[in-house]
Amino acid sequence: MSHVTALLMLPVLCSIISTSSAASSVARKCENSLATPLPYSSFTSSSVYAQGCGAGYAKLNRKQGAGGWSPLDTDHYQWLQVDLGSRKQVVAIATQGRYSSSDWVSKYRLLYSDTQKNWRPCLQDGNIWTFEGNVNSEGVVRHELQHVILARYIRFIPLDWSREGRIGVRLELYGCSYWADVISFDGHGVISYRFRSKKMKIVKDVISLKFRTTAGNGVLLHGEGQQGDYISLELRRARLQLGINLGSNQYGSIQGHTSVTSGSLLDDDHWHSVVIERYRRNVNFTLDHHTQHFRTNGEFDHLDLDYERNLTFTCAESNSFPVFFNSTSFLRLSGQSDSDTLSVSLSFRTWNPNGLLMFTALTDGWVEVGLTEGKVTVYMNMTQKKNTRIDISSGSGLNDGQWHNVHLNALENYAMLTVDGDEASTVRTAIPIQIQTGGTYYFGGYFLHSNTRTTQRSFQGCMQMIHIDDHLADLKAVEQGHIGTFENVSLDMCAIIDRCVPNHCEHGGRCGQTWDTFSCNCSGTGYTGATCHTSMYQQSCEEYKHQGKSSGNYWIDPDGSGSVMPFRVSCDMTEEKVWTTLKNSLPPQTSVTSPDQEGKAVLQITYNVTDEQVLSVTSSAEYCEQYIAYACRMSRLLNTPDGVPYTWWVGRANEKHFYWGGSGPGIQKCSCGIEHNCTDPKHNCNCDADLRSWREDAGLLVYKDHLPVSQVVVGDKRRAGSEAKLTIGPLRCQGDRNYWNAASFNSPASYLHFPSFRGETSTDISFYFKTSSTHGVFLENLGATNFLRIELKGSSVVVLSFDVGNERLVLSVHSPIPLNDDQWHRVEAEKNIKEAVLQLNGQYRDVRPTPPQGHTKREFSSELYVGASSGQRGFLGCMRALKIDGVTFDLEQRAKVTPGVNPGCQGHCSSYGMHCKNRGKCVEQYNGYSCDCSLTAYDGRFCTDDVGGYFETGTLVRYDFVQEAGPFALRDAKSLSGVGVPFESNLTQEELVFSFSTSSTPSILVYISSKTQDYLAVVLRHNGTLQIRYSLGGLAEPYTIDVDHRNMANGQPHSVNLTRNLREIHLQLDHYPVSTYTLPEASDTQFNLVKSIFLGKVFETGKIDPILIERYNTPGFVGCLSRVQLNSVAPLKAALRSGLAAPVSTHGILVPSNCGASPLTISPMASASDPWHIEAGAAFPFSEDKASGDRVDRNSAIIGGKSSVQLLKNEWSLISPQELHSLLCFFTFLDRACLSSAAPLHSNTQTLV
Repeated sequence: MSHVTALLMLPVLCSIISTSSAASSVARKCENSLATPLPYSSFTSSSVYAQGCGAGYAKLNRKQGAGGWSPLDTDHYQWLQVDLGSRKQVVAIATQGRYSSSDWVSKYRLLYSDTQKNWRPCLQDGNIWTFEGNVNSEGVVRHELQHVILARYIRFIPLDWSREGRIGVRLELYGCSYWADVISFDGHGVISYRFRSKKMKIVKDVISLKFRTTAGNGVLLHGEGQQGDYISLELRRARLQLGINLGSNQYGSIQGHTSVTSGSLLDDDHWHSVVIERYRRNVNFTLDHHTQHFRTNGEFDHLDLDYERNLTFTCAESNSFPVFFNSTSFLRLSGQSDSDTLSVSLSFRTWNPNGLLMFTALTDGWVEVGLTEGKVTVYMNMTQKKNTRIDISSGSGLNDGQWHNVHLNALENYAMLTVDGDEASTVRTAIPIQIQTGGTYYFGGYFLHSNTRTTQRSFQGCMQMIHIDDHLADLKAVEQGHIGTFENVSLDMCAIIDRCVPNHCEHGGRCGQTWDTFSCNCSGTGYTGATCHTSMYQQSCEEYKHQGKSSGNYWIDPDGSGSVMPFRVSCDMTEEKVWTTLKNSLPPQTSVTSPDQEGKAVLQITYNVTDEQVLSVTSSAEYCEQYIAYACRMSRLLNTPDGVPYTWWVGRANEKHFYWGGSGPGIQKCSCGIEHNCTDPKHNCNCDADLRSWREDAGLLVYKDHLPVSQVVVGDKRRAGSEAKLTIGPLRCQGDRNYWNAASFNSPASYLHFPSFRGETSTDISFYFKTSSTHGVFLENLGATNFLRIELKGSSVVVLSFDVGNERLVLSVHSPIPLNDDQWHRVEAEKNIKEAVLQLNGQYRDVRPTPPQGHTKREFSSELYVGASSGQRGFLGCMRALKIDGVTFDLEQRAKVTPGVNPGCQGHCSSYGMHCKNRGKCVEQYNGYSCDCSLTAYDGRFCTDDVGGYFETGTLVRYDFVQEAGPFALRDAKSLSGVGVPFESNLTQEELVFSFSTSSTPSILVYISSKTQDYLAVVLRHNGTLQIRYSLGGLAEPYTIDVDHRNMANGQPHSVNLTRNLREIHLQLDHYPVSTYTLPEASDTQFNLVKSIFLGKVFETGKIDPILIERYNTPGFVGCLSRVQLNSVAPLKAALRSGLAAPVSTHGILVPSNCGASPLTISPMASASDPWHIEAGAAFPFSEDKASGDRVDRNSAIIGGKSSVQLLKNEWSLISPQELHSLLCFFTFLDRACLSSAAPLHSNTQTLV
């Protein structure tokens, strides 16, 4: 049968124990007056000023006697004590001055005890707390205690008082009764709790107890189950350790033991509260209000616990009487004088590595015992023998806060030093002469004026069990003034504080401390700052790039001060967008071997980062991809006879996926199945053809929420001759949306509001901004008690101000350059329990220490405003990458629903958007703008670069419109981002724009088909003239538009702009005026079910206009096409740009060239003087007779295939303006004639005039 046992190997321990399987009941309201109902005798004090000023008159709002308590002496050794009669919960205190007087206390401390011995100070924010008192005799000042005090005796210690009078006080304590069963253990007792016979397996437990002890080691609670489950609670070196095991699996591969340590200095003989709350494997371990959350190891979540009986005993009192020393304290005691034997022993605890423990003057010389760098050292100086000095030392690391014992014996001709009772390590040394004691001993410090000054600094810490000449010093008698003297010593109290518990050093920083403060060693953590809060690394490769870094391996920390630790990635910055690469452990072309009994082989893919770290990259990335390849020989991949894939891969969150590279979720296909070019058309993967020759299915996985690949299960490996090789590429992600998450504030009154955040002991805020304004509030929180604001002042100063308790801390950073220069600047602010830091642009900083009350967690009761909401002038400009405590605030999303604020950085497109040509869309960016050319037939920064190609004989480009009804239509078209891909639709209006150059006829330039017999065709007839053919139904023959007066097959670039709206058609050729045509009334106006666009030639099934096929389709277009666009579709651009995945195919040779789209360089003119108009019969104003005999005009030169005209300066006056205009037209014509002859070279050409 299982049982729980309390095993106490402690000299003395008192414990209050209760266990249950549910949470404790809701606490009753605890607000009773505790002091007022007490009798006069329950109040005692250090002294009384007069008969009417007794301690019993110190009740709030009472006027009896002299109206309150006043002590005889007004100094720092006075106290007022209240006996509550039994242990009470004290939650608040209120004070007044003495009635109708000039006496009050302006600052005070509280001590508490259960025994009137071993007093403990009231702590707040980890410090001995000083309460603010009164400023007059009648006002009431109340303080809520940060932590409830459980005690019988409360002692009030005045620290400062009225300058006009003396100490005077009336007070009230608020709280309620406290009940508990108390068990006393002597170090040998054991209480066993037997479970009931009925075994219970519960998933939720609450175990609570309180204990106090003077021993640093021992078991408080231990319980075991029949199958190895256990729970234990024990003290080790005065720290509490919880061990719990819910069981391991049958193979033992998952160990269930979990151990957590909490607290420090728990052997102080004060009550400590422990609560253990467990729900399945989740545990909250709370010690004295500090909670650790952890999850147990193993895979089980039940622990056999039941209710137990309660036993009540008394709690034995401790005989310890500690003495507390600060930097100005000393204690003087007497011993034997003129003795030849010196014997002193004591116990001490401290955090300081150096300090004086004891000093005594000898008849001839002196002896000093102290701490030096954590070791006990003894210095003996003998003046008889020419200042003979004897030094001995023992121990190490004794400034660890634990109790240590020191014993020094000097007699006859030797001295012995023993530390912690370890006789084996006792240090002995010879003394050349016999000593003679002086009889006076100083402990903790020595401040008397004499020639024998101590070399040690004062001791800060606690001492007890002081023995002189082997007699225990009666420190109680010292307190009563019967023996010895002291100064600035607190008797019967050890106010040592462990400033490293809880550990305020974050991210694994190592805490070290002295008596007054702590420090953090952040080396090896990846973080820096006073508490190791701030990351040393940038959040992404994107941020490194904008700091001017080049490609390489970098440490990144996406969440900054958050819980995700920094990790190393590869950054590729060679492209406009930055790639972040995470490598895995699988070598390329890894052979798939060792299938299990079911014939499946499992390949694990591990990365050099954790799942959290991977998620931090993919969640903020704009795009991610991972290459996956399966090389096979008689090893099928996806398709099986019953439809269940042979092979699958596992991604994020251990989710199975049945699609392969090049495909997408929900499509059980490989890349070849999407592109319809698999080895066997019956299958959707090459490997599914099940051939004996090697085949491969490869492609990119781009659905980032599924990435990365963590496991691949290969299922077709049992057959003879079956082979497979697997390649999993690195995870590659592009962009960082958090880094560019921005909002524009268009008015000083505009702001974004977010739910208030709760800061931990450390809080950090960072963001980028740019503005042209000189003032503005970046963000603020207007909590009732916790104010915070960051603002820009005077164009060059950033100010951080926030409340800490009753104080307001203000930091400011001055920039040597104006901050309203419309350039990006970075602000970083951090507040922790040691300091506040404000940093600008990574180099200008202001650092201020925080006051002691800065330890409190910031709890904001109002919303956080980005911008100003309090009537202050708000920020006017752009802000991005706002991050608080490692969490990025989504400014863009909130800006979409907030008036006066726009997502992104606005303003550039309104000023510069006109530079985006050819219907390119202006896109706001962090430092300017860009032109989105994806829905145009152009490329380049401003969408002005022609995209064209040279068509050889038989070349054609086909662009297919996607079926709207098809469930996989969009997916089968790969990724359709970056190019407009409309569904099949019925058009009542369209715009077709393109340019071309050719010398061959006849040919089809553009043909647009449909699933009906509707079509639109633009053809060149045999004579080089252009014809437009519309067939929309309703007519026996297609409606044709003939442009008979121009030969368009003259090798020159020509542009065509054809638009239709219902029946009205507009046609513009080159730079000539627009011509208007109208479809006949009998014609339909709807272009039904547009199917495909053909360029250069038609290769289509179904019924096609025979005239097109017979007259124009053979041999096909030969020449250049450019700028082809139908509405938002650019088919030629889709065919020529490999980065645009679209439903487009090419047959024959297509060479990129813009030879069909040389820009127009002259303005429109009348056809009578147009040299392009062949039939015009225009005479050119020059004579061939002027040419030289070698057929070369000496006034011109052919440079790089271009005609460049050099006219002598004195010849300009001989040419009339009309002749000059005609001459320029001629050279334009000549230049384009050269262009047409050069077209087959596929060169990119431009005309210079």
